[in-house]
Amino acid sequence: MDYPAFIAATRDQSRTLARALPEAMKGFGSLSKAVKEGGTLGIKEKEFVALGISVAVRCDPCIAFHVEALMKAGATREELADVLAMCIQMGGGPAVMYAGKALDCWDQLAAKS
Repeated sequence: MDYPAFIAATRDQSRTLARALPEAMKGFGSLSKAVKEGGTLGIKEKEFVALGISVAVRCDPCIAFHVEALMKAGATREELADVLAMCIQMGGGPAVMYAGKALDCWDQLAAKS
């Protein structure tokens, strides 16, 4: 999968959805902002939690967005791999497949930076 293109296409789909459901998407955006800005965990830790859930529920767009956010938050590939190892421990074989996607996404985005 071409993750940079996939992220761009998914953003376009989200914009289309926001035009169709402006209040719902505005509410979701407000929730996202509130949980990222408040609390005792930093943004990187919160994004690692979100990535773990993304792998567990097998959400390709979520994986791509949270890997991208982790890069912006200053995460390292080694930290990502450590979190993915926990995903695999908790999720078994299916998590192996989606952890591989997350690592591939990281590598593709890192190559473009």
